[in-house]
Amino acid sequence: MKPISYARHRFPTDVIRQAVWLYFRFTLSFRDVEDLMAERGIDVSYETIRCWTRKFGRHFAHNLRRARPGPTGRWHLDEMVVRIRGQRMYLWRAVDDEGEVLDMLVQKRRNKQAALRLLRKLLKRQGIHPERIVTDGLASYSAATHELGCSDRHRPGRLRENNRAENSHLPIRRRERKQ
Repeated sequence: MKPISYARHRFPTDVIRQAVWLYFRFTLSFRDVEDLMAERGIDVSYETIRCWTRKFGRHFAHNLRRARPGPTGRWHLDEMVVRIRGQRMYLWRAVDDEGEVLDMLVQKRRNKQAALRLLRKLLKRQGIHPERIVTDGLASYSAATHELGCSDRHRPGRLRENNRAENSHLPIRRRERKQ
């Protein structure tokens, strides 16, 4: 990937980096970032910040992902209900032992096929087979791991065992409340 070029921008590189970082790091709106920048004496509109996040956000995320260490061998899988355009959908998430999000998948159903799709996507993208897969008590996970041949590594648990995945939902819930 090409290095990030800040040519033809009115503001210095550090200002652009700070605004984009604030938006992605905290649950802030563009107007909140505009206010924070105004407190620092930088007069920038929320529309400019939106353009910066669209232009540079992908590059920032790519650089951060590259610098991150590889995932651990213990995966925690969980699903949660979200509303997208008024429709009830399920957000399936996979998190490693350190709390890093490995992958996400949005499905209409909460069945074996959806669990299979998530697990196949994970195994393909991560390139490693996990030591242990911790899930909640949903039977779809057991059926999917059995079909993929990794049922010996599957640990269906209850509340405490899968707490890592449950906590990874908190930033999404926080954003939902703000909206």
